[in-house]
Amino acid sequence: MADNTAAARTEITRIECGDRMSMAVVANGTVYLAGQVGAPGESVAAQTRAVLVEVDRLLAAAGTDKTRILYAQIWLADMADFAEMNGVWDAWVAKGHAPARATGEAKLATPDYKVEIIVTAAL
Repeated sequence: MADNTAAARTEITRIECGDRMSMAVVANGTVYLAGQVGAPGESVAAQTRAVLVEVDRLLAAAGTDKTRILYAQIWLADMADFAEMNGVWDAWVAKGHAPARATGEAKLATPDYKVEIIVTAAL
């Protein structure tokens, strides 16, 4: 039987917790960010820049930064935008601290979104 005492439980911190989701969750020294999107209708480069500003902000709120990113999952509405997104990403990633990463194509929440980025980082 599992030990359910308070001492055995992992502390969980939720950042910007809403009814549906939190923008970030911290547990066991790991920060999990919700998928971030930019302004609908903007170019993929503009949306990527906006997303990365939010990633920086949320990581700072959790007490960490982009040098501690472990994994990034990037969804593009159209893989034809891969090079444009990578141009922004490559300029943002801290040299020597590139995370593991996967990029794929997916239908996003609305056709106006061109990129969504999900990040997991260490504290």
